[in-house]
Amino acid sequence: MNHRKVAVITGASQGIGAGLVIAYRKLGYAVVANSRSIQPSDDPEILAVQADLAEPGAGTRVIEQGLEAFGRIDTLVNNAGVFVAKPFTDYTDEDYDAVTALNLRGFFEVTRQAIAAMLDNAEGGHVVSITTTFADRGFSSVPAVLAALTKGGLNSATKSLATEYATRNIRVNAVAPGVIRTPMHPEETHDFLAALHPVGRLGEIEEIVDAVTFLENTKFVTGEILHVDGGQQAGQ
Repeated sequence: MNHRKVAVITGASQGIGAGLVIAYRKLGYAVVANSRSIQPSDDPEILAVQADLAEPGAGTRVIEQGLEAFGRIDTLVNNAGVFVAKPFTDYTDEDYDAVTALNLRGFFEVTRQAIAAMLDNAEGGHVVSITTTFADRGFSSVPAVLAALTKGGLNSATKSLATEYATRNIRVNAVAPGVIRTPMHPEETHDFLAALHPVGRLGEIEEIVDAVTFLENTKFVTGEILHVDGGQQAGQ
């Protein structure tokens, strides 16, 4: 029996996902690192799986390859996602299809397969999804209904799954970031985005990574939506 724990990180090639890969390796986990463009690692304890989770079958393949390589799945961090901010009536059917395919369908398939694998673990497992404060708090200056629609759904699913699997030692939590300094946001937008937070700055990648590892290590916490948003949830 392989007792080394295994974490699956989606959207792992850059930004928060890349930071999470490093953090889970430091915790002693083997890592299944997924993104559309992920490259093989020199670390034998990191399995890179190229897959677009918006495509049917991709989430299943990520989990199956992780099980084949490492024999178990202990943690899934649903970090892959897409954010499209537009006035509501400017959204196209193509925008809707793209955002829901990754943020909802991708979450559904990879999480279903991961929890099925965790049910085979005597130690249970942990699912953490990266959502957004925009799911709970609207900003007239940044209209983003598709983020609210999809990531708000993940917040609700987090609580539902947490209660469904609580007696089977599988915890389910979420981290809801504010705007984080990642390659997603061009430098020229940073001052505007920083002003959206009461603390007056952008969040940093390591602050989201710290929140995920906090949830990983806090075994009595499940069904939690942890806001790491510089006070946005509290109001301005």
